[in-house]
Amino acid sequence: MSIKIIYNTLIPFRGFSAINLFGIVFARKEFKPLNPFAVHHEMIHTGQMKELGYVFFYLWYVVEWLIKLCFYGKQAYYNISFEREAYIYQDCLGYFTVRKRYSFLKYLRDGFKND
Repeated sequence: MSIKIIYNTLIPFRGFSAINLFGIVFARKEFKPLNPFAVHHEMIHTGQMKELGYVFFYLWYVVEWLIKLCFYGKQAYYNISFEREAYIYQDCLGYFTVRKRYSFLKYLRDGFKND
């Protein structure tokens, strides 16, 4: 799977290196070239988007974030099932050859432990 990366100074906001919008990665110029693990992380998101449908992916993402915000506060983002799957497997470059559809579902329940 390949992914289109657009480097710019506006998207995403400062403090973030990249964001995936409808299968296109927008990355800040100062992160050019984007770390291979970050690219793989965004590729996982593209796979999630494709299996759910882009609009439903974003609706689910926002609703889950709002729910997790009540439980995890500032850590809500890291506890979203889509992000958990992407962070766990971003350094496993062969992940797409073994990934099962809807794999993010197993990360819905338990959040990261705050040790």
